[in-house]
Amino acid sequence: MDKLRRVLSGQDDNEELGLTAQVLDASSLSYSTRVKWFVICFAGGILCSILGSALLFLPGGIKLFAVFYTIGNLAALASTCFLMGPLKQLKRMFEPTRLIATIVMLLCLVLTLCAVFWWHKKGLAIIFCILQFLAMTWQTVISVCVVYTQDKVSASYLWGHYYY
Repeated sequence: MDKLRRVLSGQDDNEELGLTAQVLDASSLSYSTRVKWFVICFAGGILCSILGSALLFLPGGIKLFAVFYTIGNLAALASTCFLMGPLKQLKRMFEPTRLIATIVMLLCLVLTLCAVFWWHKKGLAIIFCILQFLAMTWQTVISVCVVYTQDKVSASYLWGHYYY
């Protein structure tokens, strides 16, 4: 809306900005929009995972289970891109503390689908889905622990710095 106001009032100074600044300005989302799409994407991921789990008990439902569960995990993973941006998300995923969990998770996403569609091994697909869940949980625990310890370290540093 601000861009429209600038253009209509003749104050459009985007020609002076570089290409990178113009692209970032055009693609930035407001905080409320980011949170809304995070919730929508995350809820869609959970819904797909639950739907996949329910389809598991149908005859031949293992293929649907694997597909929906994998799509659900991908949607849940993509939802965090709305909060921090895709590049920052990728950088964080491949940090040394999260590298193993990321590789295991991405490998299990692919291997789940391979086990169902090419190898026709139902038990292996279930094992890979369990490993997907464990790797996603591991990613979350690592994220929470890193943020928590950084907050505690900085708080204890500030407390010690000011009072001693």
